[in-house]
Amino acid sequence: MSNAATAKPNGDHGAQSERAKLIALAIGSVGVVYGDIGTSPLYAFREALLHTASRGPVTEPMVLGVLSLILWSLILVVTVKYVILLLRADNNGEGGILSLMALARRAMARRSTFVLALGVTGAALFYGDAVITPAISVLSSVEGLKLITPAFDPYVVPITIGIIVLLFMVQSRGTARVAFFFGPITVVWFLAIAVAGASHIADQPAVLLAFNPAYAIDFLLQHKTVGIIALGSVLLAVTGAEALYADLGHFGRKPIRLAWTVIVFPSLTLNYLGQGALVLSKPETLENPFFLLVPEWGLLPMVLLATMATVIAAQAVITGAYSLTRQAIQLGIMPRMEVRHTSDAHVGQIFMPRVNKLLAIAVVILVLSFHSSSNLASAYGIAVTGTMVVTALLMFVVMRHRWNWPLPVALLVITPFLLIDLTFLGANLLKIAEGGWMPLALGASLALVMYTWIKGTAILAEKSRRDSLPLLDVVAMLEKSHPHQVPGTAMFLTSTPNVAPVALMHNLKHNKVLHDQNVIVTIEAAQEPYIDPESRVSVQSLSPRMMMMRVSYGYMESPNLPKALAAARKLGLKYDIMSTSFFLGRRSLRTSPRGAMPLWQDRLYISLARNASDATEFFQIPSDRVIELGTQMTI
Repeated sequence: MSNAATAKPNGDHGAQSERAKLIALAIGSVGVVYGDIGTSPLYAFREALLHTASRGPVTEPMVLGVLSLILWSLILVVTVKYVILLLRADNNGEGGILSLMALARRAMARRSTFVLALGVTGAALFYGDAVITPAISVLSSVEGLKLITPAFDPYVVPITIGIIVLLFMVQSRGTARVAFFFGPITVVWFLAIAVAGASHIADQPAVLLAFNPAYAIDFLLQHKTVGIIALGSVLLAVTGAEALYADLGHFGRKPIRLAWTVIVFPSLTLNYLGQGALVLSKPETLENPFFLLVPEWGLLPMVLLATMATVIAAQAVITGAYSLTRQAIQLGIMPRMEVRHTSDAHVGQIFMPRVNKLLAIAVVILVLSFHSSSNLASAYGIAVTGTMVVTALLMFVVMRHRWNWPLPVALLVITPFLLIDLTFLGANLLKIAEGGWMPLALGASLALVMYTWIKGTAILAEKSRRDSLPLLDVVAMLEKSHPHQVPGTAMFLTSTPNVAPVALMHNLKHNKVLHDQNVIVTIEAAQEPYIDPESRVSVQSLSPRMMMMRVSYGYMESPNLPKALAAARKLGLKYDIMSTSFFLGRRSLRTSPRGAMPLWQDRLYISLARNASDATEFFQIPSDRVIELGTQMTI
């Protein structure tokens, strides 16, 4: 009896510890996952209603129709599609558009060209979102200063640019310290907008009728083209939904779902209902219903809180751009770039100087070009809806080929979401002339860069295989010829393990020597986010003096060759780092008028290759042990 009595408290303590951990992760996810969607009330309802009200006075059916569209978008798109369905499609615990692409590619085996194209498109559109989100979020919050006094009007853009520049300047310090405050601040933000909205629902209780989807349908039928245009602005209410899936690996499924159900969705709902009630009772507040929800004494604190919330939302997207770029590099979609780790405890916290610089320049140019959040709202939706359509298509591939759902069932589940996404996309395409061209142009440019890199790399790999000798043939030849032997270990890095590395052949041809021990090293990028350290390295003996080593990294990991070599010792690879030389082949690329790609694309690929990060830094090889041997190739 005494054993049972003591066991129960221990069990209760374990359960309490799990609950405390779940709550802590849920609060953390509020700051990182929901920062973007949490700032949507600043502009979503206003923009959707302004499009409709431009042709007549604000009426109750108009307000209820827009509110109903927003509420049911939150229910169907965010809650059902992302929170319930898409969070199930984890790739070993990781999410995001490229994780979904990797999952779908593995499921479809060789038939993956279409899936790769979808992944490239989704990634390119995400960068459009990453540029627009900081601009529109910070602008919309700083615009609240104009309500305090119109004297702030000329300073809105300069203040916005100052905040954005400061935000990008501190990225190199890492997000570990400031991330600790993200969750609590954003929780306060959601509670504040919930209270602000709830305090006005009593002004016009009829706004509760917006839960009836008939008002949304009637709104679209009554307003036709104008209603479709307004639908493009309604989408602004669900921007940031992709973050639910992208940050799956950081927090897990349960905390993200708990945060949405208990904090985020109720707060957003109350705020949108409050804005609707305020506009119905005072139509003149349509100019900025969000900030006019609070009394005059609370305006400045709300502007400051909104600014902090929008900076957090921008931070989440910037961090997402770093993670997406690293995944793209590991999957071979983009050239190598410098990756700096900003935390010893969290491997996912990284800083990419080149990405940070390009994002900062693009965001500042965007603010200077569009001047206001209303102008930017037209450009915002296309990037988001395009990514949502790609996600739905990839999800269908996973359902069909990964989960082995019957075709009718997969179609029955995905078709409604795909129709909703395509409707949103169509509504936003009507805004191309108003600014929607911007994310399309940016996305198309980035997609072209990724396509060029993939194709150019494949062309060079095929040329290398065609022009090189099979590795086993070279090993057999060396066993017969016995070239002059020098002490030490030589490691030859190559991306094509079945053919002799160019650096090895140049070393034999020009130096006419072979080291005591030679290791052909191939570093491979897997379709999984992480590789088990026990199975990361494999070593194979080809001859008494020649070995082959394969090192695998997931697309969420950063390669570290010295650590991999330490693990290889256990597999029989004996070496002294002080007597080891790393041989790298450096290709000097030239254009060819009869190449497989157009001349302009050849030049683009050569430019990308020249600006790619050095392999020594990328693989973290000791620079004083590296020997580079060059060769010229035409592409």
